[in-house]
Amino acid sequence: MNKEEKFVITISRQFGTGGHEIGVELARRLGVKLLDKQILNEVASRMHIVEDAVEKIEMRNPLWRDDFTNFYRTYMAHAEYNGLEQDKTSHELFKAQADVIRSIANEESCLIVGRCGFDIFANHPNALKIFIHSSVDSRKRRIAEKFDISEHDAAAMIVDNDYSRELYTKKFTGREWKDATNYDISLDVRKFGINGAVDFLMKCIE
Repeated sequence: MNKEEKFVITISRQFGTGGHEIGVELARRLGVKLLDKQILNEVASRMHIVEDAVEKIEMRNPLWRDDFTNFYRTYMAHAEYNGLEQDKTSHELFKAQADVIRSIANEESCLIVGRCGFDIFANHPNALKIFIHSSVDSRKRRIAEKFDISEHDAAAMIVDNDYSRELYTKKFTGREWKDATNYDISLDVRKFGINGAVDFLMKCIE
């Protein structure tokens, strides 16, 4: 990746690795835009859907229902909203998000956390695709401390979130989430910490 030209960095991460925090700090050091919740806000604006409705759709396990039309109609009935977007499917939502991400990346360098960014920019000429992972024990300790819960509960959160991310990736890209061939760098952050991981990635970029 050449940081002297317009570039894209994508970060995919296992739950509990601090991948989002790494993305925030990396974007800060590079002085580029971080794309995470901002994407949801933009899609909500374009599709006339309030942000929390989009977030609920995003968090849903993709195998539960392929279509969120029923959910959306129920939600909007309670929200007293009369719109034209009631037939949008989860695939259409994903495509809308991907279009927003691409449009931003066309204008400026940016860093994308999640959202299957590695697939969206699979053929981008100046992209760095990163996968952040760590041991289950390390992630359990981090989640337990962060949310003040037991390691048993933290383990359940890890299983649920990792499984959802695997299904989401498979559904919308047809690819395996943890397949190393999807990425340029696969980084085990156990011995790095947030700043150490960012230091390492900055050296790779330099």
